[in-house]
Amino acid sequence: PGRVDGLFRQGEEEVDQEVPGLRGATDRECVQKEDGCEEPNNRIKTSKYNILTFLPVNLFEQFQRVANAYFLFLLILQLIPEISSLSWFTTIVPLMVVFTITAVKDVTDDCFRHKSDNQVNNRQAEVLIDALRDDRIYLTSLFFSQADLLLLSSSEPHGLCYIETAELDGETNLKVRQALPVTSELGADIRRLAEFDGGVVCEPPNNKLDKFTGVLFWKNNRYSLNNEQMLLRGCVLRNTGWCFGMVIFAGPDTKLMQNSGRTKFKRTSIDRLMNTLVLWIFGFLVCMGIILAIGNSIWEQQVGAHFRIYLYWSEVVNSSVFSGFLTFWSYIIILNSVVPISLYVSVEVIRLGHSYFINWDRKMYYPKKDIPAEVRTTTLNEELGQVEYIFSDKTGTITQNIMTFNKCSINGKTYGKSNNYSRTKTVPVDFSFNPLADRKFQFYDHSLIESIKLGDSMVHEFFRLLSLCHTVMSEEKNAGELIYQVQSPDEGALVTAARNFGFIFKSRTPETITVEEMGKLVTYQLLAILDFNNIRKRMSVIVQTPDGQIKLYCKGADTVLFERLHPSNEELMYLTSDHLEEFAGEGLRTLALAYKSLTEEHFKEWFKILQEENTSLDSRNEHLAAAYEEIEKDMMLLGATAVEDKLQEGVTETIASLSLANIKIWVLTGDKQETAMNIGYSCHMLTDTMNEIFIVTGHTVMEVCQEVAMLVCIHKKNKEEYFVLQAHALEADLENEFVEVACMCQTVICCRVTPCQKAQVVELVKKHRKAVTLAIGDGANDISMIKSAHIGIGISGEEGMQAVLASDYSFAQFRYLKRLLFVHGRWSYFRMCKFLCYFFYKNFSFTLVHFWFGFFCGFSAQTVYDQWFITLFNIVYASLPVLAMGLFDQDVNDENSMDYAKLYEPGQLNLLFNKHTFFICIAHGVYTSFALFFIPYGAFYNTAGEDGKHIADYQSFAVTVATSLVIVVSVQIALDTSYWTAINRFFVLGSIAVYFAILFAMHSDGIFVIFPNHFPFVGNARNSLSQISVWLVILLTTVVSVMPVITFRFLKEDLNPTITDQLQKSRRKQKPLQNYIPRVYRRNSRRSAYAFSHQEGFGELITSGKNINAVKN
Repeated sequence: PGRVDGLFRQGEEEVDQEVPGLRGATDRECVQKEDGCEEPNNRIKTSKYNILTFLPVNLFEQFQRVANAYFLFLLILQLIPEISSLSWFTTIVPLMVVFTITAVKDVTDDCFRHKSDNQVNNRQAEVLIDALRDDRIYLTSLFFSQADLLLLSSSEPHGLCYIETAELDGETNLKVRQALPVTSELGADIRRLAEFDGGVVCEPPNNKLDKFTGVLFWKNNRYSLNNEQMLLRGCVLRNTGWCFGMVIFAGPDTKLMQNSGRTKFKRTSIDRLMNTLVLWIFGFLVCMGIILAIGNSIWEQQVGAHFRIYLYWSEVVNSSVFSGFLTFWSYIIILNSVVPISLYVSVEVIRLGHSYFINWDRKMYYPKKDIPAEVRTTTLNEELGQVEYIFSDKTGTITQNIMTFNKCSINGKTYGKSNNYSRTKTVPVDFSFNPLADRKFQFYDHSLIESIKLGDSMVHEFFRLLSLCHTVMSEEKNAGELIYQVQSPDEGALVTAARNFGFIFKSRTPETITVEEMGKLVTYQLLAILDFNNIRKRMSVIVQTPDGQIKLYCKGADTVLFERLHPSNEELMYLTSDHLEEFAGEGLRTLALAYKSLTEEHFKEWFKILQEENTSLDSRNEHLAAAYEEIEKDMMLLGATAVEDKLQEGVTETIASLSLANIKIWVLTGDKQETAMNIGYSCHMLTDTMNEIFIVTGHTVMEVCQEVAMLVCIHKKNKEEYFVLQAHALEADLENEFVEVACMCQTVICCRVTPCQKAQVVELVKKHRKAVTLAIGDGANDISMIKSAHIGIGISGEEGMQAVLASDYSFAQFRYLKRLLFVHGRWSYFRMCKFLCYFFYKNFSFTLVHFWFGFFCGFSAQTVYDQWFITLFNIVYASLPVLAMGLFDQDVNDENSMDYAKLYEPGQLNLLFNKHTFFICIAHGVYTSFALFFIPYGAFYNTAGEDGKHIADYQSFAVTVATSLVIVVSVQIALDTSYWTAINRFFVLGSIAVYFAILFAMHSDGIFVIFPNHFPFVGNARNSLSQISVWLVILLTTVVSVMPVITFRFLKEDLNPTITDQLQKSRRKQKPLQNYIPRVYRRNSRRSAYAFSHQEGFGELITSGKNINAVKN
């Protein structure tokens, strides 16, 4: 059974605090039962680790990288002295460094999740304790509901409660909830609430936001419960002083958390590819080991047996076959550097550096709210350069969720000028004559205010309609300060417009509406409200003026309203229709207005019919609709309004650029179809060039199949179309068909989808298209979608921080997505690919020299280089230059990256690093290793130095090959670097200098005296590098190694240049390429449909008087 667990209040109104047992509590606390078991608490958890699970879970995640398991296996081999020619610390130290750095990064990321969890879980609430039963009652005075509550009572009459559910479903319109009559009588009496012992039996936790089924058992009675009595976690209390609720679901059981999905371990496509490549490299390593092991067995049998009298072997090695077996494992250890441990350390460092570049980018900083871009997951940066599908929320993400009254048509004349696209700033209308005007409202056509001041009767009637025909509720907190609580933001924009133009809606009762008209207070008798619904697409009010006239005022979609006009309005209707087309072409939400004068006899006769229909038991809704139709005909047209659902700044240009980059944008919204399509036209996702509109609304599998089959046939004829999908069509089990049809279209819009369905759509594309997906949203209803996509982005918008806390990246404005992908994403992908190509080339060049040397050393697993060079090569000599390239390199600057969208395509096609380029890098490394070994070998064969001494000794050969390797890889990285900085120059030249400094130090007499067993190459560097012939060999090796690369790149750039090559060439010639991004112009588009609220209006609620507070005497 449930308990009275929550108080949900807004504002400063206080409930009696003097009752004993009232204390503070947090969501983390829970009830301790008598049997020692704990009841579920309200704690949520989005983090992955805790103190006990961090080590095993993190190690498990790290060993999902095949390379880490491979290095652990090598470490075990190195502990066997019979096969190891290298010390074990050469592997365990780098391996521990890799694990430590990765673990520190992971725990840092998770600390942010713990911090956000603690902020939510430690929200203070008030707890009421019944001293007799030791039950706890959770109370909160916050705006947001912290659990799924059953509404018991509220400050409003009849237990009404007004809420906003933007965090749940993206809808900002006001919704009403009403407590059961038997519980609303409890009021704010804390003693009676504490004695409440009702129990609730209900459905199990689920993610259905619009459904709830349960039964309340109290005082030997059963009371049916549905969604109208529920306050879900995340909803915001509006226009209500306080309310009490009983917790039904808490913590992870709440519908909000049920829609949030699980935190997933995300890896990039490059990570997955590297796992595959590591397996291939390991196979290649095994093949080399087998070849060398077979060679050792043959050599031992034919040649080595004659030398055993000089080189005594242990009794363990008693045959050439067993010698070959041991040699196989020895070469596995020696050649393991084809995949060095430092690779993964370097990758993590580069990703961390890229993350800081995003955090520090001032061009993604939003000064109005002091919000910078933030990287919350540092392992996905290069994936930003490979995105093919973007799934976006609408409200608060693409739009600002701010409605503004922009234009209107009154009696055939248009008013309103747009200031957004004019070259010169237009001075807005001065509303200082109106003390109650909304200071934020701006209008740029002075002729309209002049018409009002001149007393134009049609203009006055127009704004009178806007001030009367609505379900807005007003609240005057201070003198001259009006606050409107609106059911939809559209209505708020229209009533605010009327308010500024002198027709101020002041207050309402169940029987009256009071309006201040041009300074004069007028009270109208409210006779009837003909409420809005999705079928009627209009609403009307019938009022009686102070002089006794009865008028009907109606507003609605033009397609519906024009059918109900008097024939005498035909000419005006056509003229107004042209104006509506003009407004719609600008992406504005349009609405037609009409009125009708009624005689008292006509109204009384109709009202009698209405009352009869309202009390009918059969088909009441249909009968009421027929009665409404009877009165709403032969109306006189007044004009039309045009409301702008303001897009965020730069949305249109961002979407145009993303489309040019072959990125497909899908809008997944909880709004209805008309609203979503209207925004689609506003931001130019939908255009007149699209030939067909595909709308799937089927409820059953058969209906959806028929519609999809028709769409496929149409697609064969038309290539430019868009796809609009209603949420219930997703219920049908047609995954393949849905993805096939949707991916045919340029634009896809999914309407009325739940948070869980948003995640399902993302998962379908991930499953069937194998493409990189990105989800972006700003509300809690977007969390599951953000977690499901490869990359999740949260916008710090008006709907809380829930989406940001669950995201991988966050920023304040949608337009920053373009820079994140085109600059940081493309650069990260470009840099990571160049880094990996060079790294594999460098290490194959370094390692395969041992393979060639095996054929000349009796396959004895003898290394070419000395042990210290092997240890320091990847850590000191060749690490910093490639890190600098991976951090700072760029093929074009950020401006060109933003301007030329086609530069983004190589990442989508995986052109810069794939299996093909990997094999090219391997071939390049094999060739370089061949030159590094055989040129010095051939040059030193039976050769004497300038002083006549023999220089073809092992130590001189090792120094020559090592020096050639360091110089060759340094020249190669110089050729690979596209963008030189002081850091690059310092690291490249510094690495060579450090190599020679360490080389001469380790070959010095002093260090040999101190550590004679560890530094046997005493004096060799000084002796070898003093020979001119050695330097000529190094020069020849370098030229032979890099000349084919220079030749190939010159021919490729000249014969088959990429768009980057063309851009760089034009930049050198100071001739800019033609911009690939066309200027975006607004074009005439299909008629925009006005969007009222998503459910029926508050008409019945208003006329019943339940929502009106009693007037104090």
